[in-house]
Amino acid sequence: MGAVPAGPFLGARDLFEYEYDLEKPVEVHVRENPDERTWAGHYDDHHVLNISRRAATSVMARELALHEYAHMHRYEDAHVSHTMGLSEVLFLALPGRRVERRVLQQCEQLANHAKDIYADDITLDVAPADKLLTFLESQLATALAERSAAASGPTGGSRLTAAADPEMTAVNAAFALALLERHDAVSEGHRIYEFADLADADAPGVDLPWFKEQFRTLARDPDESVYRRALVDLVRAFVDAHETTTGPAAD
Repeated sequence: MGAVPAGPFLGARDLFEYEYDLEKPVEVHVRENPDERTWAGHYDDHHVLNISRRAATSVMARELALHEYAHMHRYEDAHVSHTMGLSEVLFLALPGRRVERRVLQQCEQLANHAKDIYADDITLDVAPADKLLTFLESQLATALAERSAAASGPTGGSRLTAAADPEMTAVNAAFALALLERHDAVSEGHRIYEFADLADADAPGVDLPWFKEQFRTLARDPDESVYRRALVDLVRAFVDAHETTTGPAAD
């Protein structure tokens, strides 16, 4: 639904169906807002792939569609990464603590990274990783550039994006390396490691190698207890990485 070429979405379908399948049909909704991220919606009788026009006409369109089909498969398969809610994890990870709302909201990104690991276990089972590597490298480089621009610009105000938050940028770098290493999709001397080192230096409170190892070694088919423990550890470590702030807190 939207005036963009259907080829990338049909091509992703063909790749996906070599090894996997979906019980429900998929509708593709092209959104006009270029800032909207690609995401999947799940309904009783179908799935919806939401994607911005910019993304739908980019060189990554097929890979983005394939990634969302993988999320749909995990959802239909009731994989614990796609069924466990974050509220329970937050209650277990942060009892009695006061946490800045910004940081609490970013904990959702940690859970999304874990979901993405499991979705891309499927994606990289049916498609090469070269475009994904380039995409992750570009995203990390952009975040670092935005961090540098923010640091040299006016002070004050609220940090609204992950790129303006060094801790989140470091965790994003850890996720990218973890995903690539999990699938042997990056060489040891690749430039993405240089970018990750810069992100690591910018966030001394974050143990980037630890986060990378946590994401990289997520159990392939965990039960609820194992997966809950992994998320609790990730959330607790991320919150610990942030110094106490004066921002509004949520109990």
